[in-house]
Amino acid sequence: IRLLTTLEGVAASQATVLISGESGTGKELLARYIHARSPRAHRPFVALNCAALPDSLLESELFGHERGAFTGAIQKKLGKFEMAHTGTLFLDEISEMNLGLQSKLLRVLQEREVDRIGGREPVPVNIRVIATTNRSLYHEVTQGRFREDLFYRINLITVHLPALRERREDIPLLARHFADIRCKADGLSPVELTADALDFLSRLPYPGNIRELKNLVERTLLV
Repeated sequence: IRLLTTLEGVAASQATVLISGESGTGKELLARYIHARSPRAHRPFVALNCAALPDSLLESELFGHERGAFTGAIQKKLGKFEMAHTGTLFLDEISEMNLGLQSKLLRVLQEREVDRIGGREPVPVNIRVIATTNRSLYHEVTQGRFREDLFYRINLITVHLPALRERREDIPLLARHFADIRCKADGLSPVELTADALDFLSRLPYPGNIRELKNLVERTLLV
């Protein structure tokens, strides 16, 4: 709750935000929270998982391409930057992006314009970027795997999400929330989690963090 209160002022700004934390700690949910409380709330929120695509596809997804730019480009494709115009671009696991793409990303953030693959002239974009990482970007910089200039460009506002085992006071609240969502989705009557159930849930180690808690609550309700 303290973190969410602090983020109210951050959300109202246009500043780039970097969210760090282990996988499954709720980084994308926090990014959506920031967007929903920003002046861009009614504009697009476009998400891209940088770890889910090979480099060749990631470049096209980010920047778009013109028809005929490469083999298989049978029509023009808008990239995520253009799709997020006037809104928020969420770059999940930005540390997985290679150095070449990092250089192109830095240019977009500096110039506020994007070059489609095969394009003749840049396209202006008005976006806010929220990025996440499950690694220490500072360590990645020292190892030569992440550009130092890009690091300082996206490191304006940094938010760290602790692992669920480090904030066990949140577990009962989250468990009730996930139970309510599951019951509504399946048309079930609301379920009240007992004190014993909440105590049991609060003592588990949760290597999978919030994602593991959500799955456990939903599985328990279903079976």
